Amino acid sequence: MVSYMSVLLYGVGGIVVAGMALLVAFQEKLVYVPVLPGLTKSYPINPSRLRLMYEDVWLRSHDGVRLHAWFIKFLPDCQGPTILFFQENAGSILSWRLQCNVFMLSYRGYGASDGYPSQRGITMDAQAALEHLSQRTDIDTSRIVVFGRSLGGAVGAVLTKNNPDKVAALILENTFTSILDMAGVLLPFLKWFIGGSSSKGPRILNCLVRSPWSTIDIIGEITQPILFLSGLQDEMVPPFHMQMLYAKAAARNRRCIFVDFPTGMHMDTWLAGGDHYWKTIQLFLEQNVPETKEIRLSHNDNGFRGGKMNHWHEDLKPAGLSDD
Repeated sequence: MVSYMSVLLYGVGGIVVAGMALLVAFQEKLVYVPVLPGLTKSYPINPSRLRLMYEDVWLRSHDGVRLHAWFIKFLPDCQGPTILFFQENAGSILSWRLQCNVFMLSYRGYGASDGYPSQRGITMDAQAALEHLSQRTDIDTSRIVVFGRSLGGAVGAVLTKNNPDKVAALILENTFTSILDMAGVLLPFLKWFIGGSSSKGPRILNCLVRSPWSTIDIIGEITQPILFLSGLQDEMVPPFHMQMLYAKAAARNRRCIFVDFPTGMHMDTWLAGGDHYWKTIQLFLEQNVPETKEIRLSHNDNGFRGGKMNHWHEDLKPAGLSDD
């Protein structure tokens, strides 16, 4: 019996030590994937190739790291909503069919941006992007909407919570509850030693996680309208993560909407959802960040009647605008 117990204890100890070594050495490579292996960080295409008006924007994060972004205008004088988009890992947007401006940021270490990714650094990058938009004079700064997909949802949730006066609404797509919960998904043997607030394990390795991105712990503090878009065939982030986020948010915030897409996977929910996906977002924008009376009058004066859609391809996203 003593020998059996010794082997068991040594086995558990070995797993803990191996888990600690993996977390300490490789966690950034597991959490942040600027580009798929074998591909370069350079942009394969930019908006001008699709005849879109855009602006290369260079920013400085609060710690001095230089960041790159694209600002794409729906129309030259568009005062509609502006989407501040936060990317997933190694992904892209194949089609964007919304009547709005789009600001696409490459986090540090992604695309043409300098530096190396970390939770603290990316949080500062997101704040720098929002401050840039808030100071622009060619957009309606009262209609800035944060849109985060997967990892970008965690980034966007933090930014939205911290800026209730600058962010009008939040859209989350296929976002995880926390990296702590995802550790057990990516490395199943770790689920007994690491996890979020709902975990039943001892969580003795949580202290080693440098980028916990605990969206579940802050989502209930967001007061702005939130749209949850969930692909039920998500092969990377279990769909119940989005359901948990919605339940936590809706318990305090009545302006929450949950829409699922039965055939949507982690990176193609926008495609699997078809027109229903885009109409869901457009309706959410119209209901929660509507045009002001002054803007409607201006559109009428200029002969604008709407109906034109801004189409562009997933390749457009800076390679650094890259899925977990």
